[in-house]
Amino acid sequence: MAQSATVHTFAIELADIDRGVYETLELRVARQPSETADYLLTRVLAYCLEYTEGIAFTQGIAAGAEPAVWVRDPTGQITAWIEVGLPDADRLHRGSKLAGRAAVYTHRDANQLLTQLAGKKIHRAGAIPIYALDRRFMAAFAERLDRRNVLTLSVTERQLFLEVAGETLNCTLVEHRLA
Repeated sequence: MAQSATVHTFAIELADIDRGVYETLELRVARQPSETADYLLTRVLAYCLEYTEGIAFTQGIAAGAEPAVWVRDPTGQITAWIEVGLPDADRLHRGSKLAGRAAVYTHRDANQLLTQLAGKKIHRAGAIPIYALDRRFMAAFAERLDRRNVLTLSVTERQLFLEVAGETLNCTLVEHRLA
């Protein structure tokens, strides 16, 4: 019998000072059996850091042709294609052509991703930011993951301050670009 997805809920107080975004988010996120805690939490952080009207989680790992997160305008047109982890060049190329903007959030080694993508055909490659989250930060966040999560996320000058389970974790969001 196949395993089913586990649903995690996140009550998030978001204060993204860098972008002037202040929201209270209530998210229900399905974690597929093949999905690591780090990947799930990177999806959640990408959602928060990209939060705007029209943002939504896709089926993620369960739907191979979709990014982890996307933004659609009121007409249904995709305006942002947000990948998580180590996406391949073909996915980024397709997403960058389809949407007005693409970005990657990775909990993995950013240098590995940059090497993997170097020299590949990717539409507007230089315009795609690759945001790296510190592995220790992600590991500490994953240790505190529960089915029901209450978080406070503050972002200022690319510094992330995350309050979870009574503790504050922090890291710098490091931006890389493809050459």
